[in-house]
Amino acid sequence: MKNKGLVYSTEQGRMCPDCGQSKEECNCKQNQSVIYSDGIVRVSRETKGRKGKGVTLITGIPLNEIELKFLAKELKTKCGSGGTVKDGVIEIQGDHRDRLVEELQIRGWTVKRVGG
Repeated sequence: MKNKGLVYSTEQGRMCPDCGQSKEECNCKQNQSVIYSDGIVRVSRETKGRKGKGVTLITGIPLNEIELKFLAKELKTKCGSGGTVKDGVIEIQGDHRDRLVEELQIRGWTVKRVGG
């Protein structure tokens, strides 16, 4: 494993291991590319690997990582639930498919409800 560098400094806080700047001054994440898809946002529910707890998955949103995290925060607030962003997929705790489909359609995306 390659040692990329300093990740925390008591003077500046969290550091970017790639460029060595503080997280606020880092330009590495701003240049990340958009995840391309077929133009359809898919909303599904999954329990696999979560000890029976269901999560709602949102895939295919053509945004970069920063915009995706911001959207996830807004959607979690709308649902009153927790969640995260992993590998370009937004995970919202619980079954909120109906509410999320409506919200994403309002935002102008073509949305499909996938699965049961």
